[in-house]
Amino acid sequence: MNTSATAPETVSLGKNGPKVTPLGVGTWSWGDRLFWNYGKEYDQRQVQEAFQASVEAGITLFDTAEVYGTGDSEQLLGNFAKASDREIAIATKYFPLPWRVFPESVREAVSKSLERLQIESIPLYQVHTPFTFFMSQETLMKTLAEEVQKGRIQAVGVSNYSASQMREAQEHLAKYDIPLASNQVIYSLLNRKIESNGTFQTAQELGVKIIAYSPLAQGLLTGKYTGSEKPSGARALDPKFKSSGINKISPVIDNLQKLGEKYQKIPAQVALNWLITQGTIPIPGAKNANQAQQNAGALGWQLNSEDAQTLDQASQPWLTP
Repeated sequence: MNTSATAPETVSLGKNGPKVTPLGVGTWSWGDRLFWNYGKEYDQRQVQEAFQASVEAGITLFDTAEVYGTGDSEQLLGNFAKASDREIAIATKYFPLPWRVFPESVREAVSKSLERLQIESIPLYQVHTPFTFFMSQETLMKTLAEEVQKGRIQAVGVSNYSASQMREAQEHLAKYDIPLASNQVIYSLLNRKIESNGTFQTAQELGVKIIAYSPLAQGLLTGKYTGSEKPSGARALDPKFKSSGINKISPVIDNLQKLGEKYQKIPAQVALNWLITQGTIPIPGAKNANQAQQNAGALGWQLNSEDAQTLDQASQPWLTP
């Protein structure tokens, strides 16, 4: 069928951040052996094919972190990007470990990420979590602002920040005329608490872009799991993947399947497109080319307002924690 609108080709990360596609790729699974079984069920060849399929589909945003695979994810992404002729925007994350007490720790972390990624400047550098431990947010944001001034990072983002924490980070950065670009948070049809706890509204007020991680609820929104078929790795222990959990989310899955038939899309693509209609940038993972191609199918079309409202209503139970 003909869709009602076309998704924008690019969106800005914050007020002055880089322009990227409204759908990115999360690379937590690249190199991660503990949670995702990297090296057993899939390897470097598969994730490289996932990267290639993504860039061929026009996707430009790739999100990683220094702690993903203890640096392996950054290294893999850096290798792939260096060998590619496509221009991409890499987002990575700094983790405020308790022994990172002084600004030099931040500078060292940036240096190591730059080395693994094999680039001279990081388009988006995010704080992985709002833990303060022995370094205050003021000191951290001041140091990141200095890194922007040096040109080693281009935009500053945060992750898992509440409305008040996001506002505080913005205020600290504003002292250096640097806007907060983004807040990466868990957000999907099965986890909409950012809409009820003020995070979503505050981000809109501040001009901060929401980057949605776990946009398919770790695979639950694909419709693949039925209770009898379970995921591997740590997810196999998650009660949400049991029959009782699957039954609870069946109204959402049913609506995704019906809309998928209407738009000639699979449930995952419909779920991702709903997030795009919310003005966020979903970053689903992709462990192989097929997953990457399926994710990219969320671009180039848009749910009409009535169908987006249908999903909104079906997922009301997940508005609150």
